[in-house]
Amino acid sequence: MTIPASREQAEQAGDLDDAFPLHAEQPVLVADEPDPAKPDEWLIHAYFERRPDDSDLDRLASLGRGTPEIEQLGEDDWVTMSQAGLKPIRAGRFFVHTPTHQPEPGLTNFEIDAGLAFGTGQHETTAGCLAALDRLETAGKNFANIADIGTGTGLLAFAALALWPQAKVIATDIDPISIDVTRDNAAINRVALGQSPGELLLAVADGMDHPLLAARSPFDLIIANILAVPLILLAPAITEAAAPDATLLLAGLLDSQAEAVLASYEVFGFTPAHPSSGEWPVLELRRS
Repeated sequence: MTIPASREQAEQAGDLDDAFPLHAEQPVLVADEPDPAKPDEWLIHAYFERRPDDSDLDRLASLGRGTPEIEQLGEDDWVTMSQAGLKPIRAGRFFVHTPTHQPEPGLTNFEIDAGLAFGTGQHETTAGCLAALDRLETAGKNFANIADIGTGTGLLAFAALALWPQAKVIATDIDPISIDVTRDNAAINRVALGQSPGELLLAVADGMDHPLLAARSPFDLIIANILAVPLILLAPAITEAAAPDATLLLAGLLDSQAEAVLASYEVFGFTPAHPSSGEWPVLELRRS
């Protein structure tokens, strides 16, 4: 099913993990911008393994504007078509693509399958975090103990290991499916799993509440690409787990929410270390 949508509606749809709550099997949701000259005219595509019913039509209609259109695809085509709708992303030295696209020579490539977890690189927050990580390494920053909180697909943890290959990195998510997806993506991208330097440790954790996070802290780099409210609520725990000279990369917030998120970390001595801008800013913070 396909429905026209505004850019804001398309981005919101991309953040839904349970868009069709009446069904156990969720469709793959993909949004694209058919004409760059019309930046507010997007399309939301929902790929089902079954014929959508009236409740599906109503639900998709609520995510966009207008009337959904239904097209039946060949049995082997729907996954390929859903993947093809996700265009590769270039962020700094990183190139993120789905299995239907080819790697880009000369860049650090990651193959991330669209599916059950967030963080394919399509959303501005994920691409912004990749660009921020690239900029930090270019500026000569060196990190040895890194945490990726709310990892989604594992992409940001993979990028951190590519930039600082001797670092110890832990990636956590509240959703067990995300950790399963991250484990699969690590195999695809030849990221070593384990507890030693140069390896990625995985854990299902609610925010910062996990023995492995406690044992690994303090961290000199904490990445948290989640949402504004959780970032605010986690401010005491994140700052407590941060080393005195730590860098925080906070994302998943709208520009209108940046002031409130920043204020919750300034209380603990963190201030902006780099200007942030755009509709989906990435806050880079260090202790003042």
